Amino acid sequence: MAARKVGENGHVIGVDMTDKMLEKARENAQRLGVKNVEFRKGEIEDLPVEPSSVDVIFSNCVINLTPDKGAVFNEAFRAIRPGGRMIISDIVTQVEIPKFLRDNPGFWNVCGGGALLEREYLEKIRQAGFADVRVVSRYNYRSEEVLGWTEGRYNPTDKERAAILALDQRLSSVTITAHKTQQ
Repeated sequence: MAARKVGENGHVIGVDMTDKMLEKARENAQRLGVKNVEFRKGEIEDLPVEPSSVDVIFSNCVINLTPDKGAVFNEAFRAIRPGGRMIISDIVTQVEIPKFLRDNPGFWNVCGGGALLEREYLEKIRQAGFADVRVVSRYNYRSEEVLGWTEGRYNPTDKERAAILALDQRLSSVTITAHKTQQ
């Protein structure tokens, strides 16, 4: 999708930390006949790109899976050229997630364990140096949807289930934009 957005003269770099996902991405690009994209192995805390070399960073719900989101935003700021921007989709929360639920690997696996309070998440982006940090869209999950994520992945205990039910419409998918100012 990004390759089509940038046009024939644009260039897209996809990054993943696993060989399997990189192989799948390359197969998809070949199948679609996309020529202006390349895939590099790396982690989001250490992107395999030169400083100030990227116009736009897109991320779809992976920052939530890393324990050090500040490092991710600092790295994104390093990679983006002055005047560039970041557009990310991720999961945040409006209330504290109980520690016993946050510490559960199964809840991390369904993208809930790594969710930060929205205000903390946005502040980490600002602390990295980004300006004009804005939530441009939001979807609040019903607790039944969140419980549905667990099906076939892990079986929450009664206590975990009750905690998930208490998150009704307080766990959100947000799209955030931020800019690196001209310097």
